Amino acid sequence: MTQTPTAPKSAAISDFGIDTTAMSTSEAVRDYFARLRAGQLGSLPALLGLVVLVVVFASLSDVFLSLNNLANLLAQGAGQTIIAMGIVFVLLVGEIDLSAGTASGVTAAVLAMHFVENGNLLGGMGSTVFVLFNLALALAAVLAALLRIWAGAVMSVLGIVLTVSGFTANPWVEMLLALCVGTAIGCITGFLVARIGMPSFVVTLALFLTWQGVILQFIGEGGVLGISTSPVLNAVANGNLSVFGSWLLCAVAVGGFAATVLGRHIRRLRRGLVTQPTTIVGLKVGGVAVLGVVATALLTINRSPNPTIEIRGVPYVVPIVLALLAVGTYVLNRTRYGRHIYAVGGNREAARRAGIDVTRIRASVFVVCSSVAALGAIVYSSKVGSVDPQAGGLNTLLFAVGAAVIGGTSLFGGKGRVSDAVIGGTVLAVVSNGLGLLKQPAAVVSIITGLVLLLAATVDAVSRKRAAGAAR
Repeated sequence: MTQTPTAPKSAAISDFGIDTTAMSTSEAVRDYFARLRAGQLGSLPALLGLVVLVVVFASLSDVFLSLNNLANLLAQGAGQTIIAMGIVFVLLVGEIDLSAGTASGVTAAVLAMHFVENGNLLGGMGSTVFVLFNLALALAAVLAALLRIWAGAVMSVLGIVLTVSGFTANPWVEMLLALCVGTAIGCITGFLVARIGMPSFVVTLALFLTWQGVILQFIGEGGVLGISTSPVLNAVANGNLSVFGSWLLCAVAVGGFAATVLGRHIRRLRRGLVTQPTTIVGLKVGGVAVLGVVATALLTINRSPNPTIEIRGVPYVVPIVLALLAVGTYVLNRTRYGRHIYAVGGNREAARRAGIDVTRIRASVFVVCSSVAALGAIVYSSKVGSVDPQAGGLNTLLFAVGAAVIGGTSLFGGKGRVSDAVIGGTVLAVVSNGLGLLKQPAAVVSIITGLVLLLAATVDAVSRKRAAGAAR
């Protein structure tokens, strides 16, 4: 019996070289430009657009690059950016959530009512509305249990406990209650889309109108619920870290990024897997370090226009956004749940055949979206200091969806990152802030924002077409 000659080791390496060899710096650069030509643009258009916008507004306004305006810019766009982070999860599975804005408005209204009524939601809502509200939370808990989304069930039940317990006004209780209500809303939305099978566009459009009515019911037409008298709630979007805390945040953020990137790079090198050249990885880490140090140094300078008042330190919204960015990125890139999200968004039927619980994954992203939207509601309510019937209205939703798309997340599913929402949110915040400094009317702001979103959607469609053509 003759044996088939064993293939030489060099041949095996040649066959599977893409998995076992490293690229040089020049090869990595050529590979990057090849992917750009193939339509894999990622966040590059948004980043280039951001640079152009900054240059234009800086040349037209002497105030735009002032430290006070840059700090305000971070807080102004934080609320919609946080909501956009949650919407990224929904877009990744090829769905849409048009109710995220008004859902955040409901959570903001509940938060504000609990504060204004000193914890007496029964007195603030009225007995009928109070009972219906708690029944909705109970329904959300049941639906979450049927979907086996246990975190959603627990948060919904906790919302009932906080609602009926009558805790006196406490900012931490109120923020937790807002998060519970947001999670419950996501459980209801996810069940209707994933288990019942209704189109997400129809479901969330209907819920957009429904939650808008709920906000009006809670607050009343023309009513306003103020929260600025709470030092904690007011500080969420208007407060700053101390100088020491700012530098500590810089050290933790830069150190954490460096440890994560370099650690992954070293592990891949040791295992003989393809990884970016060490030079490029070092440049990335160095670039983030320089950016973090420069930004922290600038924000720790007194930026108050009033000589009798001192304002310095990194705004609280920065660590909030960074924490959400780190957690969201880790979940999508380093967990099985994240891989399943990308799989469902890339090819739902193939994911089902691979054993992924597609229904649960599709439902869960709506829970994530509404929960994160509640966090966004806390931030934007803190910024304006009150909640009115227009909270989370049309502009909030459109800007949040627009931020995700402008940053590079595909409307067709399967492509995107949480960082896209941060980049896109920054673009929209710069547009709104810059045009405001130039005294442009609301009509001009809406037109330019819409054109920016249209351009981003066009780039997404064209890049997908080019990528499909390159694949063939």
